[in-house]
Amino acid sequence: MNRKYSVTHWPLALLISATFALHGCNEPAADQAVAAKAAPRVAFAPVTVQHKLGSTQITQPPQRAVALDMNEVDFLDQLGVAVAGMPKDFVPHFLARYKDAAQTADVGSIVQPNLERVHAARPDLILITSLQANHYAELSEMAPTLYFDVDYRDSEAGHIDVVKRHLATLGQVFGKQALARQKTAELEAKLEQARKVTHNRPERALVVLHNNGAFSAFGVQSRYGFIFNDLGVKPASASMDTGLHGQPISSEFIQQANPDILYVVDRTAVMEQRPLLTAESLGNPLLRQTNAWQNGRVVFVDPEAWYVTAASPTSLRLIADDIIRGYQN
Repeated sequence: MNRKYSVTHWPLALLISATFALHGCNEPAADQAVAAKAAPRVAFAPVTVQHKLGSTQITQPPQRAVALDMNEVDFLDQLGVAVAGMPKDFVPHFLARYKDAAQTADVGSIVQPNLERVHAARPDLILITSLQANHYAELSEMAPTLYFDVDYRDSEAGHIDVVKRHLATLGQVFGKQALARQKTAELEAKLEQARKVTHNRPERALVVLHNNGAFSAFGVQSRYGFIFNDLGVKPASASMDTGLHGQPISSEFIQQANPDILYVVDRTAVMEQRPLLTAESLGNPLLRQTNAWQNGRVVFVDPEAWYVTAASPTSLRLIADDIIRGYQN
């Protein structure tokens, strides 16, 4: 799909007054006008982005970006771009300031955005992932809609590269190329720190998701495949084909896999807003027999970084920190 859009610009006087009001400037009006005329203008180069759902043309600099996925909100936040609208059902702690922000409209839920609210937010750019892909045609009628080519079902190949490319793309769209490069360098530095920790280490790790007493495991071909492929973690069980939701497992499975490190994603804490689990509250006789339990290497990871996001600069840095914790005594 190839669409062209035009953006209605605010009158220049309104833009000038709004800018100085936000910064609490007390300069005389005449000085403001002179400064505005003297400020150099950078011409916007139209951007065309190819993605799995088609082609999106952005012909004007976006002023009101609506992000329908928390990963996309984090990209905007990292680039210092205002968020005009976002779902507010599951907002991770590192984006908490947007939860009650009056200037950021609540556009429904991550999985089922409210299209009327999206339209009411007057977007001139909409950012989506596969979770909202079925609304792509309708959203594209409202504004240029960019699809983030991240595979939540299998992140084994290229997950980190996809995140970096998307950051670079948004940097180009918003004229923030230098900042995008800086954020990419910061992300790579953190990931490299994790790789140095895991390099040549013999420990085998298991990633499990806990949901109201039940467990699911995630292997190399899963939403957490990048942990093994990109960050160098050795899997405790290499035979699983687990996709998006993981493979249901029992405590017996964990005991038999006997991981040296156990990473636990507490879904219940996110979905039901409960306190995060601890080794004391989760442990049972079978789990306590594992190397991970006996050596104090059960890591209850940041569930909002791992479960709500896991494909943005901030969440990947937090995940890298959790990975490193698993190798510390």
